[in-house]
Amino acid sequence: MVVSALLLWKGSFLALRDTNVPMSFVPRHPLGTSSPLALGERREEVHSPPVTPPHLSAWDWGAALGRSHLPAAQKADFSGDSTAATINHSLTLLQRLQELLQNGNGSDSVLRVRSAASDEPKVFHTHQLLLSLQSEVFESLLRNQSVVTLYEPPETAALFEKFIRYLYCGGVSILLHQAIPMHQLASKYRVWGLQRGVAEYMRTHLASESSQGHVVGWYHYAVRVGDAALQESCLQFLAWNLSAVLGSAEWGSVSVDLLLLLLERSDLVLHSELELYTAVEGWLSRRQPEVPVAERVLRAIRYPMIAPSQLFRLQAQSAVLARHRGAVQDLLFQAFQFHAASPLHFAKYFDVNCSMFLPRNYLAPSWGSQWVITNPARDDRSTSFQTQLGPSSHDAGKRVTWNVLFSPRWLPVSLRPVYSDSVAGAIQPVRIEDGRPRLIITPAMSSPDFAGVSFQKTVLVGVRQQGRVLVKHAYSFHQSSDEAADFLAHADLQKRTSEYLIDNSLHLHIIIKPVYHSLIKVKK
Repeated sequence: MVVSALLLWKGSFLALRDTNVPMSFVPRHPLGTSSPLALGERREEVHSPPVTPPHLSAWDWGAALGRSHLPAAQKADFSGDSTAATINHSLTLLQRLQELLQNGNGSDSVLRVRSAASDEPKVFHTHQLLLSLQSEVFESLLRNQSVVTLYEPPETAALFEKFIRYLYCGGVSILLHQAIPMHQLASKYRVWGLQRGVAEYMRTHLASESSQGHVVGWYHYAVRVGDAALQESCLQFLAWNLSAVLGSAEWGSVSVDLLLLLLERSDLVLHSELELYTAVEGWLSRRQPEVPVAERVLRAIRYPMIAPSQLFRLQAQSAVLARHRGAVQDLLFQAFQFHAASPLHFAKYFDVNCSMFLPRNYLAPSWGSQWVITNPARDDRSTSFQTQLGPSSHDAGKRVTWNVLFSPRWLPVSLRPVYSDSVAGAIQPVRIEDGRPRLIITPAMSSPDFAGVSFQKTVLVGVRQQGRVLVKHAYSFHQSSDEAADFLAHADLQKRTSEYLIDNSLHLHIIIKPVYHSLIKVKK
């Protein structure tokens, strides 16, 4: 009787599965006792993007998603027939599906899940139809047998009950440390909706705080499974928030490949190159990699970006540098030459168009300034600040003044008011929301010292996520342009609850990066 009823319900169940009804819509009668939340952790629900079924009106679907009153029949407009109505008992259906899994009523298949962590298998009395609808792997396994033994690692075995519940109810709640094993289950049994949902959960929870950190682990997992989108999201998060990572427990778990990828990047956000060297030195001391690896890592440090006094101290005190001095001696000597001569003279003899002489996004005051704009949607604002002309000690006393203008509602020419030909003197209406934020950065001075150097401007936008202030966006533009293209194009600064605002303030950090160019080549 139960299997026959399920066959009759198949169309309705598919509609529920495609819409992925949230767990708030599922009766809270778990199959087993769910693990309590760890301190500081939040339980999150993973669903595929909801799609309103075509046979339900928006009101009916809203009611199905948890409204207290669910009418048996709600009038709807079907081809102008005022007598047409939608009868929606999907909540009752979902309750019945939950009870099937809870009680095993009418079960026609058994899953025995074995794990090295336990001598006794976990037994699930299931229904072949429901499992087959969600997973082609289960459809194949249960085609000619009703009892299947599955072997799972302890991490995935611990979540198998949640996984099965998703197959019945279309929703599951997970924690940060459960994301990888849940993704493994979804991938192994080819439950593509759940796989996409967990991957999206991971991309949107990179900023969540955890005691041991999770972004590095998620990156390594993304590499193993070939998820390029998750790899790039993790790599970008680590680059823009590297200072926070350097001081955390997960820095020690960074792999050689990930470390080298990070060291190649010029968009790393950190206090100084010395901070990066100190963190790399600690990583090398703990990991003790092979000599070729250690030397490759040390040669990725941009020594010209470190002041001579600090370089002298490193040579005298750094055990790592002393052990591998021969591998980086040429770079250290070149760094001292860079600081001793004028950049224009240095560029005649050495190639400065390489990453070694390109600053990263340093947060030290000599490289830029923080700017907190309160009530940014109110009116235009301006500020000014000074930076060093360049990282060379030869230019240590030279400063450049920068003027910055922020406009919350700048209108492009195409949207500005113009006089209409049809009605004399009338102008086209312009709405406030037609404008977009604009940021312009210009030097307040011109100097012969600018010869051979251009300035890359980087604007970091900080946001508060999971209680932490992190970099959400970085906009970079060069001297040929005075403003950042598409600056905060998707930010709604009119709303006090905007994710781009912290306590109704816009937090920016402006960084000026001198970029050197070779003007004259001298034959050696």
